[in-house]
Amino acid sequence: MINVKQICIAGAAAVLLLSGCVSTPTVTRVDADTVTDLSGYWNDTDVRIVANSLIEDCLASPQLFNFSRDTGRLPVVIVGTFRNESDEHIDTSILTKRMEAALVNSGKVDFVASSSERGEIRSEREEQQLWASEETAKRLANETGADFMMLGSVKTMIDQVGNTAVRTYMVYAELINVETNRKIWIGENREIKKVIERSSYRP
Repeated sequence: MINVKQICIAGAAAVLLLSGCVSTPTVTRVDADTVTDLSGYWNDTDVRIVANSLIEDCLASPQLFNFSRDTGRLPVVIVGTFRNESDEHIDTSILTKRMEAALVNSGKVDFVASSSERGEIRSEREEQQLWASEETAKRLANETGADFMMLGSVKTMIDQVGNTAVRTYMVYAELINVETNRKIWIGENREIKKVIERSSYRP
């Protein structure tokens, strides 16, 4: 008959055996600009390449130059929605934030808050009418309207034979006149193309 002491010894042995199977992960810090393709899917390197390329092309648009020349001021831009029309999960908000940063930091355009940000700002302005001093309260209905909105989409094209697949990402961006709906610039980036080899081994 198995006594309590034997059960305790067996339990302790099992705990030791299981603890030996548990390993801590190996973490290696790398430079933020290091290209790290593990899965072959959309990653931070792709965001950086696409955003920088499209914004550089947009800011070189003759239409933007003509607007500044004719009005004597910088165009006011807002980034709208970038739709994910690919076959994978892509958080396009990361791409739009990167594009916003590139636009603002270029010094070639003025930038206004997005629709998701304006609600919080308007709430603050309304509260100031009640609680802030008359000298510091910000006026209502004095926002700067955007001249142009940037919209876009991310698409993928996949070509596969056996265990080899080629994934091509196509990112489109358009700059649209808010008042007239005229598209003054259309950009396309097809730089992201990956050949992915997968093992045929199945455990």
